[in-house]
Amino acid sequence: MVHFITVALFILLGYLIKYRQWSWLIAGYNTSSKEEKAKYDKATLCNGVGNLLFVLSGIIFITGIGELLNISWITKYGWLPAIMIILWFLIYANTGNRYKK
Repeated sequence: MVHFITVALFILLGYLIKYRQWSWLIAGYNTSSKEEKAKYDKATLCNGVGNLLFVLSGIIFITGIGELLNISWITKYGWLPAIMIILWFLIYANTGNRYKK
């Protein structure tokens, strides 16, 4: 049950960040100065973080289904793709000035 509550929360946050441009939900960006925020493309940043949350919610959903169906290898190793995607996103977001104007 916790998996599905987390999925719903991630989908809600992904929607709010991606489509409503609630950038104040993005840690680090929300505490930046106006000058620092002006360096970033808010729409692109919100789109990227929203997509990350949607992908993570899908992984958590699959893990929850694995738990419901008692498929032990999914529940045992379901966190691996999530960690890999988070690490990939951190590297992607911090290289190449992808989210800067």
